[in-house]
Amino acid sequence: MMGLGSAIGAGLFLGTGVGIAAAGPAVLLAYVIAGAITVCVMQMLAEMVAARPSSGTFSTYAEQAFGPWAGFTVGWLYWFMMIMIMAVEITGASAIIAAWFGISAWIPALAAIVVFTLINFAAVRNYGEFEFWFALIKVAVIVGFLILGVLLWLGVLPGTSFVGLSNVREVGFMPNGWGGVATALLAVAFAFGGIELVTIAAAESEEPEVAVHSAIRSIIWRISVFYIGSVLLIVLLLPFEQIGGANSASESPFTAVLSMANIPGAVGIMEAVIVIALLSACSTQIYGSSRFLHNLAVRGDAPAAFAVTDARGVPVRAVIVSVLFGLGAVALQYWNPPGLLAFLLNAVGGCLIVIWFAIAFSFIRLHPRLEASGEITQVRMWAPKVLPWATIALAAGIVALMFTTPDGRFQVLAVAVVVGVIALASLLWTRKEI
Repeated sequence: MMGLGSAIGAGLFLGTGVGIAAAGPAVLLAYVIAGAITVCVMQMLAEMVAARPSSGTFSTYAEQAFGPWAGFTVGWLYWFMMIMIMAVEITGASAIIAAWFGISAWIPALAAIVVFTLINFAAVRNYGEFEFWFALIKVAVIVGFLILGVLLWLGVLPGTSFVGLSNVREVGFMPNGWGGVATALLAVAFAFGGIELVTIAAAESEEPEVAVHSAIRSIIWRISVFYIGSVLLIVLLLPFEQIGGANSASESPFTAVLSMANIPGAVGIMEAVIVIALLSACSTQIYGSSRFLHNLAVRGDAPAAFAVTDARGVPVRAVIVSVLFGLGAVALQYWNPPGLLAFLLNAVGGCLIVIWFAIAFSFIRLHPRLEASGEITQVRMWAPKVLPWATIALAAGIVALMFTTPDGRFQVLAVAVVVGVIALASLLWTRKEI
């Protein structure tokens, strides 16, 4: 549920239309490609987590594979990404809540941060209970949407008729050619981001091998059904010209489908769902960023003070620091200095691909060692000599596509600068440690 809670966010409810508008029904191909990359990355990560449990997960494995500089760089890069995402989610949720009650947006933002900080002081078992119910709301909404969408498509609801493939035939399967699919791939490549957080919780659980195996196995098909199922129904039910990106709940294709079913208050329902999605994902980002900071401190890549935990193993100081930086990022969005915020947010967009590369190359380096030492458990990567390289090739293809658009090139530049700065800091820090 933690993985689902992080991966099912506003990107699904607001951003789905962007990919569909670019590729039409062929957006399903983009989701399949992005999903295949995610599945392979998660399976590689699962094998390493089951063999060598660590709450630092891919940061720890990068260090084991390539040395301290790699672990430092990957760890701090992911921490930066989570902090910025946390700020975006809290800002989006607080803006909607503020509009409901006619208050300043900073009030619900501060209240949410305080509540989530207290929740994150809980041990993983208690925190997991909270996140289970939080994520369950979103899952229930999507399941309800899928059932409603099928009934609308079949025309069994009052005032509806069988839709069939009429909307698809009108524009064709691939109205904008392979170029549209490529553009859509950039829009959906990051849709599955956040699933990797489940490995952090699995590593902190009582039986990491069992936890990571069951979590990865179930989360892959659930995400596939939720994302691809939702997109398929939207493509079938809505005319192509009505689908596009959404800046608010009223523009979401999910809202349009609910309106087709004559559900009163469709916009309000989607606003509530989006708020829950944002708050749930924000809570998960606090959890993940604090655990990463704690692990960095344990390995000597962050100040030792953040390695301290309480009697239950909760890194309270790391939670507080991550939350404070998250508040700083929220303040940065309200301040909105020219160019800086756009640069940082674009860097976040490309960080996930860097993480994918780090996981794949770390696996390629560590897998033979795990085999030789007999550490590999029943959780194994499929075709370990072929699929990791195929995953790298697909991820490299996404980077190549990014160079074809001005926004994509800006993303590549932004993430290159951020990674460069962190890598330079890693060389200075590790040299200081020596």
